[in-house]
Parts: sequence; C-alpha cells; structure tokens
Amino acid sequence: MEKKKLLLHSCCGPCSTSVIDRLKEDYEITILYYNPNIYPEEEYLKRKLEQIKYIEILHKKEPHISLFMLDIDYDKDSFYAVTKGLENEREGGARCPVCFKLRLSKTAEIAKEKGFELFGTTLTVSPHKNSEIITKIGLDLEKKYNIKYLAENFKKQDGYKKSVELSKENGLYRQNYCGCEFALKIQQKEAPNSLKKTY
Repeated sequence: MEKKKLLLHSCCGPCSTSVIDRLKEDYEITILYYNPNIYPEEEYLKRKLEQIKYIEILHKKEPHISLFMLDIDYDKDSFYAVTKGLENEREGGARCPVCFKLRLSKTAEIAKEKGFELFGTTLTVSPHKNSEIITKIGLDLEKKYNIKYLAENFKKQDGYKKSVELSKENGLYRQNYCGCEFALKIQQKEAPNSLKKTY
C-alpha cells in the first residue's frame, strides 16, 4: 500500500524524534524546517543542523523509511512583522499562537503547492505548547488551503518523554529556551537558572 505524503513542520530535531518514530511506518515524511522565530541566527542554524543530523542517523539505521527534508531560508522579518506589539508577552501568552499560525500557514501553503496529501507539526509534542490551540490553527488552515491537517497531540503515549530519550540516545543538542528573542530575554531576567536546563 502506498504511503500518504506528509509535510511535517519541525520546530527542532529533538522534538521531531518521537514524532517521526510514531509516523514513519504510515507516511512518506518530508520535514519542513521553517522557524523564523528562532533567535539568534546562530541558534537557528545550530538547530537546523541537528535536524539534518537526526535525519541522516535515521537513514543509516532504517534505510527503508521514506524521510526527506525541505529547508527554507531564515526569515526572521516575517516573525517580527506578525508579532509586533506582542514583544512583552511571556511564553505561552498571546504571541505564541501568532507564531504557531505563521509557521503552520507556511507549511500548509507549501504542502498544497507541492502536492502533499496532508500537513502537520511536531509542536504538539512539547509540554510547553498548547496542543488545543495548535490543533485549532491547523484545522482552520485545512479549510483555508483545502488540504488535510494531521490533528495529533504527540504528547500522548509519553511522546515528550520518548523524545528526550531518543535525543539522548542519538546525541542531539537540546536547547534551553523555546527560540524567540522576546521569551529568551524575559527568561534571562526572571529565571536565569532555567537556562541551565534543557528544554
């Protein structure tokens, strides 16, 4: 049976681990690394390289799986444009859904353009992200672009715990903040010790 083609937005390599593991037998997966929110650019590139590294590891371990990657240039101006006026929001506040929508909109748009059968995101695996909000955005975009959204809460079945284990097993770098400049500055000011932990 031919697998459906899925364009899967990935926020980072570590979060993608357990999501790919759950989907790899059922879908032909193309990872879309589109994260204009990540600051600074060096961090963006570091996380992108970890995503590439994990895909390469999987290709060696399981050459039978269909896993590809589609990269987009660093596009920080798009993030700053849509979050203007929301700079002082804490992580999890009003800025986050705007950021989710930016990334998922681009994913849906590209999925439609390139003939994918559905699109999804790894964002729901994180305990720091509101899965209900992300799912609502995805389903709204499903209607807008007329392409199926994979409405999965990847936190379920110990998804996050498994992503931590797989990241450690494969030697992946785990960041200590979500990614955006605004959340990082608040974290540095109010909870500097949290930057000593992995995210």
